Amino acid sequence: MFKRLTLLWSVVRGDARQLWFALRHPAAPGWLKVGTALIALYLLSPVDIVPDWLPVIGVLDDLVLVPLAIRWLLRRLPPDVAEAAARRRG
Repeated sequence: MFKRLTLLWSVVRGDARQLWFALRHPAAPGWLKVGTALIALYLLSPVDIVPDWLPVIGVLDDLVLVPLAIRWLLRRLPPDVAEAAARRRG
């Protein structure tokens, strides 16, 4: 279980960094900024698909939905922005 969480964290951290670099790119599309703001709002909002007060399941939806949303945004980036963000990500 701990190995899976470590792997998930490394993927999310890498994707989040790539998303950050894509947001800062001069050619970043407006929908990327809106999508990222919606992801942040979802994380900070007390309203969830599954309430956080439910043991395990409440946090699990955040651990699944947020990385999927980030990956979904990254896959829709224009090629030049995606390439530049991937290069900066390291």
